Parts: sequence; structure tokens; C-alpha cells
Amino acid sequence: MIYKRYSVSRRQKQPLLDFILSSLATCGCTILRRSSPDEAPFRITFEAPDGERMGILAYAFLANSKQTRNRPPDEHRFQVKYGANDKQLHEIWQDPFELYTTLFFGVDLDTRIFVGADPSLHNPTRFFISIEFKKVHVSEILKKKWTSWEREKRSREGLDEPIEILVGGLPESFLNYVRFERAAKGLDQGHRALLADKMAELKSVLLPQPLMLHSDYPQPLLSHTVAEELGLSSDEILDLIQSAPRLKMAVRGWVAEVHLQRYLLTLQDVTQCVPVKGDGRPDLEVRYRGGRPLYIECKNVLRKVYADGVPRIDFQKTRASMSDPCSRYYRPGEFDILAACLHPCTERWEFVFTLTKELAPHPKCEGRLSNKVRIGGGWSSDPLLVLSKAVS
Repeated sequence: MIYKRYSVSRRQKQPLLDFILSSLATCGCTILRRSSPDEAPFRITFEAPDGERMGILAYAFLANSKQTRNRPPDEHRFQVKYGANDKQLHEIWQDPFELYTTLFFGVDLDTRIFVGADPSLHNPTRFFISIEFKKVHVSEILKKKWTSWEREKRSREGLDEPIEILVGGLPESFLNYVRFERAAKGLDQGHRALLADKMAELKSVLLPQPLMLHSDYPQPLLSHTVAEELGLSSDEILDLIQSAPRLKMAVRGWVAEVHLQRYLLTLQDVTQCVPVKGDGRPDLEVRYRGGRPLYIECKNVLRKVYADGVPRIDFQKTRASMSDPCSRYYRPGEFDILAACLHPCTERWEFVFTLTKELAPHPKCEGRLSNKVRIGGGWSSDPLLVLSKAVS
């Protein structure tokens, strides 16, 4: 395994390693091998109660609630740091063979809780950064044993950064946390929240899936609960996995695009609907009544809605240029129509649409679109209505 190792204080990190090992033992796991506490991240292999052998690479940090000047009194936090504050970008390693699951989390040794952040969203990371959460979240963890919530953060320039879903649990939830991060790798935050909410129901996703065998042998069928959740046949799921190069990193995002394309192709006035290849480009190219190409960007809504029940989109890119913080926000001319997939809220593959030119501008970044998108007035469930407006 090739990943960057950091020399750390054995005295400081031993309690973190002990917490992980004891949590796995609480879940009925048998530890097979473990790395030394003076080297981070921790590498651990174990056997789960069902006999599955698993491995984790744990970027683990101490969390606390110490009072800090100019910070809220109810704030808890863990500081992400190994070694010196060198202001360089550090890779959060992910196993390309998917034998090891990467964890990126903080542990409060006083309350015996853990709080997990999204490893993909934090890759790469700087040392030092602080990940904050609230006293109310600690109370929820202690009460429910497993919970999730949204974390909103502003950059040093005062701009909104991408909303992140944090998860938290007690030691008896740690094995489920490992399985959660394995299934949630690279998901958009709306579906990360949905998966966190549905852990008990989505056992077929969290438990190991059958290996695909050589073509000379009978192929195992996909779990019908997975096929049912995605709304596609087994053959369609396999074709999609084969054709989408980033599927493992964003499975539900790709599925949303497939459902949108399939839906639009059923409409008589849509004469063409094809995926657009390449990163940083819109998702679909559509022709309405044989007219000019129209470009559609498809985004999943967040799991949590506004107080009045209206869905919302955190409409920004995960990364921004270091020289231009506003580059994380979209320009109006990048596509014609925004399609919002409501699946994280409704658990149905349904969509609403609006013209890009009707989206609000960003309040601070000139020539960019606001990242806070409310699915309210100006949106329609009728794509033909929006397509006709786009060509008029």
C-alpha cells in the first residue's frame, strides 16, 4: 500500500488507536493486524462478526470542547493535523482496489463519541484545519447512538464553502460507520445524508456484495433491494457501471442523469438527448423540436429542506482555484437549464427544471450564480415548458 505516513506522538495517539480497537471489539470484530500508534494514519485489518475480512485506513484526531476565544461557547471541534503546519496540500488516501475503507474522523475521549467527515470532500487537505460541531450534536449522538447533520462553513474570504454531511456515533456503531463510509465513498452530500438516514434499511448496500466471477461461471444476481432502490434493471446497472468512469465515486449522481435522460427521451418534442463527455461540462445535450443544442446540468437536492418544506441545492463545485475563490460558483453561460433531482428528499427519481438565466446571481462574486438555490417559484416539473422557453 502506497500512502503517506506521518510520524506522530505515541503518547498522544495511543488513546485514539485504543478507541478504534475497543470500538471494533464492542461490535464483535476480531483484530487481525494493526499499525503502530506512532505512525499515522492507522492501518487496521479485522474480521467482522459475519466473517467478512475488512481493512481501514483511519485518519483519526482528538476532539474536544475546550473554550476558544471568539468562538461559540457550545462548540466542539477536532483539528486535522499531522506534523508541522506546512500549509501544503496532503492527500487523503483512498484504496483504488477498494479493499481498505478510508475514515476521516474525530474522537472525543471524554464522551466516547466519534464524528466522521467526508474523506473525499477533504481530499486534499491542509494541516491544520478545524472541523467544528455543536453540543446539540453530541447530545444527539449520545441519545441515538448514530446520527448525521449538515455542516456549513465560510472561507477566509467570507464565501460559502460546500455543505458537508457529518456523521456521529458511539463505539457500538463503529462497524456500521466503516460500512457506511465504504458505501458513501464520493457520494454527493444529499445522498450521503440519505444513506446515513437509511442505514438500517439499506443492509444490502452496507453489507458486502457478491464478487463478479469469470464469464465461464454463473454470474450472481444483484440484490433486488439495490436494483429496486436505483430503479434500474440488473443489466442496466451493469451497463452503467461499465460505461461510467467515475461511477464508483458518484453512483447516485450518475443514476440521476440516466433517469433524466431516459425521461426526456420519452417526450415526443425531444429529438435528441445525449450525455456530454468531459469534466467541467454540462451533463446532457438536448434538442427540442430539432432546434439548436440546449445544455442541461443535473444536480441532486440536499436531504434537508427549508423550514417551509421547499427543497434546496448547494449549487457550487467542490473545488475552487487557489487564485480565484469565486471559481467554485457556476457562470450563467455554462448551461441553459438546471434540472434538480428530488431523490434525496422524496426517494423517487423525479425532477424539476428552471432556466439558468432565472437563477439568482451570487451576492459577492460578480458574473457567478448564487450557491443557495431554492426550488420554489420559477421551477416546473414540465421539462417541455422550460425547453420551449429556452429556445424562444
